Amino acid sequence: MSEAQKDWPRVSVLVRAYNDEALVGKTLEGIFSQWPRPFEVIVCDDNSKDRTREVAAKFPVKFFERPDGPYKPGRTLNALVREAKGDIVVFNNSDAIPCDSHWLEELVRPLLAEKFAFTFANQLPRPDATMLVKKDSERAFGDGKVQATWKFFFSLASSATWRQNLIDVPFDEKIQYSEDVEWTWRNSRRKDDPIKIVYCPASRVEHSHNYTLRALARRFRGEGTADREIFGDSPSLMRELMGAARETLRDLAYLLPRPRGWLEIPLAPVRRLVQRVSHWKGMRQ
Repeated sequence: MSEAQKDWPRVSVLVRAYNDEALVGKTLEGIFSQWPRPFEVIVCDDNSKDRTREVAAKFPVKFFERPDGPYKPGRTLNALVREAKGDIVVFNNSDAIPCDSHWLEELVRPLLAEKFAFTFANQLPRPDATMLVKKDSERAFGDGKVQATWKFFFSLASSATWRQNLIDVPFDEKIQYSEDVEWTWRNSRRKDDPIKIVYCPASRVEHSHNYTLRALARRFRGEGTADREIFGDSPSLMRELMGAARETLRDLAYLLPRPRGWLEIPLAPVRRLVQRVSHWKGMRQ
């Protein structure tokens, strides 16, 4: 064992899974290809209806059964954190595939110099991602310059922090959406030892979703409800419609120079209206 390996903290990789039999194998293969190798990998399968658990069982993972009762993300996350034995906990969704053998090292390294920090990885769109999904992914992640101009941005899908941070201040177990944003926003604004949010563009996973309009509406309505609770913003249909118009113009600027995306041009304004109106409905709720 090298000196670098001796100094490396113990790591627990926590994988939440649901109906991901096509991807969970690739994700776990990527996790176990890392150096230094994870201390442990814990998989929490949310009663998948496919072969997700069977595929995951081919790897040296520990299975953890989520708490009984209606699903609350914060409750499951807190239970997983308590179960973990590592000094650092890494959250990585079962459909977030590490792109190389440096994903873990790049995600954990900033924590070695900062106890009160929460890192998150760069999420690259899958090969089958639509052009609009690809454009949104590039803006949200990429080199990080665009997200730095936003009010707040964080994603738990592939992220890491010291376990003690989450033991001392657990996730909110009542909120149904954006539990990761709620925790990081709340703790980044506290007076004593605020959490530093660190984006790690060199830590890369493949993660994106081609949502149907129905699924898009459901997600943004949930996020709208959470955003009002987290940030205290008031719902404004006019603000949402103006946001939809601005994003549609960005969509067109992205799609027009790319012939592959021309078929998506008619969908762009529809997609943005669905997102923004659903977000507004969620905030009103």
